[in-house]
Amino acid sequence: MAPSRIPRGVAVLLLALLPVVAAGSPAEPPPRGQHSRAAAPFRHPGVLVSGPQLRALRARVQDGDEPFRAFRAMRRSHYGQLSYAPRPVPVVECRPNVNPGVGCLDEREDAIAAYTHALIWAVTRDRAHAGKAVQIMDAWSARLTDHTEGNAPLQAAWAGSTWARAAELIRSTYGGWPPAGVHRFERLLRDVYLPEVTVAVPDHNGNWDLTLTDAATGIAVFLDDRAAYDEALRRFRARVPAYFYVRADGPLPRPPPGGQIDTPEEIAAYWFGQRTYPEGLAQETCRNLMHVGYALAATAHIAETALHQGTDLYAEVAPRITAALELHSRYQLGERPPASLCGGRVERTMGPDLEVAYHHYHGRLGADLPQTAKLLARQRPAGTDDLFVAWETLTHAADPG
Repeated sequence: MAPSRIPRGVAVLLLALLPVVAAGSPAEPPPRGQHSRAAAPFRHPGVLVSGPQLRALRARVQDGDEPFRAFRAMRRSHYGQLSYAPRPVPVVECRPNVNPGVGCLDEREDAIAAYTHALIWAVTRDRAHAGKAVQIMDAWSARLTDHTEGNAPLQAAWAGSTWARAAELIRSTYGGWPPAGVHRFERLLRDVYLPEVTVAVPDHNGNWDLTLTDAATGIAVFLDDRAAYDEALRRFRARVPAYFYVRADGPLPRPPPGGQIDTPEEIAAYWFGQRTYPEGLAQETCRNLMHVGYALAATAHIAETALHQGTDLYAEVAPRITAALELHSRYQLGERPPASLCGGRVERTMGPDLEVAYHHYHGRLGADLPQTAKLLARQRPAGTDDLFVAWETLTHAADPG
């Protein structure tokens, strides 16, 4: 008789409950910020990418390992050129579903360019790229004063999450950003972005809430703002269970937190007409897989940043996210859903959104996620969605940590 084995899914959940060893090392710079004695200081760099991850990434790229293809693609992109010129505007005006607006694409692309140059600097130690990231951030902090129109919070979230990653890397690893520029950029994130990404959006589609919370989490860490960080984690814990369904929720998904949607009919309408709920279904599955991808990426970004700060949100949502990864990867790969799911038809538009979540659940914990692995193999090296996901094959695919 073969020896008994713990089922893979059970083993993953058991592993997820183990104590977390927080990112960071004695070689890292001392943490910044003053906090209450009860709260540990923030670790920097610690917005999506940690110091140990950067060191491992640098070694593997230089050794010509798998990340080299992703790094080469990033460096050759238009975002990675030293000739890149920022295009700041004083007011970004973005209406829903209206392009180009005023400054909408410019703001998002410039934020991604700043993050791209910060990553190139982190790998190569070429100060020209750090200087380019600083130039782009300084250009926007000198001009931007507001976001307006209906998509203002979401636009601020897309750009703000990326700005926080870029600024965190540069301030934590590069000594050439003048204090005046750093302080002006801090004010920009605190006064222009943070108010937008902390607005309540209970009855919006859930990718809004998660994307706003992604930005708020990164900005809070960069600003050493404990109150903003704690509020972001509260929103995460409220929204994720209302967005990704598991059977333990009962016959209906949880209603959006703080909203007005709570009857079976209202929930079905909110879930785009869906009335049966398989494990891992997302609130926007029957809308399209693109928006589910946004929500999965934002969820993983928040959990990854929190992990670097010593809080394991991944463990709290493991059954939901692993089920959602497999369900949506299967349909993105081309499998036809049953008639009971979205009328037998889904819109296969998911972008490069799964690397960070897969990195944790498979790379760190060993979860068997074959559909997700197959989809990622087709997408790699993943680039950017031109919104708020960028170069995550490079930063997370090859470092199980």
